[in-house]
Order: sequence, then C-alpha cells, then structure tokens
Amino acid sequence: MTSHRIGTREEWLTASAGLLEREKELTRMGDDLARQRRELPWVPVEKDYTLQTEHGARTLRELFDGRSQLVVYHFMFGPGYDAGCPTCSSTADSFNGVLAHLNARDVTMICVSSAPIEKLLAYRERMGWNFTWASSHDSDFNLAFGVSAREDETHAPAAPWPEASELVLQKVLRDQPAVRASLPLVTFQNASSTGTDLDGYFSEGHGVSTFARQGDAVYHCYTSYARGTEFLMGYYAILDRAPKGRDEGDQPMSWLRRRDEYDRQ
Repeated sequence: MTSHRIGTREEWLTASAGLLEREKELTRMGDDLARQRRELPWVPVEKDYTLQTEHGARTLRELFDGRSQLVVYHFMFGPGYDAGCPTCSSTADSFNGVLAHLNARDVTMICVSSAPIEKLLAYRERMGWNFTWASSHDSDFNLAFGVSAREDETHAPAAPWPEASELVLQKVLRDQPAVRASLPLVTFQNASSTGTDLDGYFSEGHGVSTFARQGDAVYHCYTSYARGTEFLMGYYAILDRAPKGRDEGDQPMSWLRRRDEYDRQ
C-alpha cells in the first residue's frame, strides 16, 4: 500500500490545473532571465589565452572553430586528479548529442580543464565522448575565470562575481576540522574517486562561461557556477518530474557515479 495521497481523476485534474499555472509562470520567468543574460555587457578579453588540444596549441579565438559564439564548460579535472570529477562526468555525458544542434545555431561548445591534455584525452576515450576538450595546464585561463585555485589557497575564484562566493573555501577546510566534517558525502566520494584528498579536489571548481567573437575581438559574456550549471544535468530535469523526484534525502548527488561504474556498486 502506497503512503502517498490517493485521489480521484477529478481531484487530479483540479490540482494539475493549478500546477500548470505555476509551471507557465516559471517558463515566462525563465524567458525573462534568458533575455537579461543576453543583455549583460560584454567584457573584452584582452589576453590571448593559449590552450592545448588534441590538434596542438589553440588560442581562445581559434577555439570558436569559425563560429561567433563559444560555450565553455569548466570541467573539474585538476593536474593531480587521476580521473575527472564524477559529477562533471555525469554532466558531460549529454554533450555529444547536442553539438550538431549548437553548431547549427553558430555556437561551439567545448570543455576546459587544468589537467595536462594527455590525461584529458585518455579519459575522454574511456568515457566515449567526442567533444573538444582543451587543457589550460600551461595557461592562467582557469585562474582568470575563477575555477582553479592559486597554490596557497584551496579555492578562491579570481573574479569577483557574486555567485563565486559559493565556491570560496580557501583555507577553511584545512583550518576548521568541524567544517570539513560537515561537508556533504558527495564531496568525500568525489575526492576519493578522482584520486585526490579534499584540498586537492577543491583546488578546482566547475562552471560554465560564454564568449562572443566579432572579427578578431573576443568578449566574455556570462559565467555561472555551482547550481547555475544544473541546466546541463538533463537527468535532474527528468527526475524532477518522476513520481519520487530526486529522492536524495539529505545527501544530494551522493548516488551519482560515472556511467560505467553503476554496475560496480
């Protein structure tokens, strides 16, 4: 016997109609937020960042691949990691299928991580992905966009974007054991799964940034971190509509594994 409330079809229709109004309101709000993102001022990228790819060194301008828009997913894979972050990996699983559609709309999408390119390409092969993955290992690109820490910090985003405060852990993980112990289970799982400790794991962050190109000029348009990248995690949108929802209890994301690891549990 289910513990969930049981009702008649008429009761469901009434409740569903009320929910539909809320969903339409949320859709309209999402459209308005999308407009506000597009209206953000563009900031010239003055530095000519060079990243490593499977085809050799490429400037940020060249990574547009002839298109006028570039979307970068900042994938957590630091130089000391043995493997990519499982949560970032679950996010990247959806990228292959959308690339052709994005290209058709004059958008190039890539991943960027600070691990050496050899590590990235080996992991990409393991996971069966084919998107462009660029390494910022020999560049300060990750520092400039707040997704890698300086040597004396655990994680201190370089740019003063408001949402970056969600990522700022700095030395508190080392200096306050009580804070370390209160971190969610997924943090410890991901650190272990990437072959690092907590400090090593939090030397990297994830995010999404967008850029525009006009002629030889490149502009930074938008960046978001933390749950601001959840729109890329398609499985959550589906789970949010499943009967039991995310069903994560008090340990969000702790169930997530790389897709080739679920049968090992």
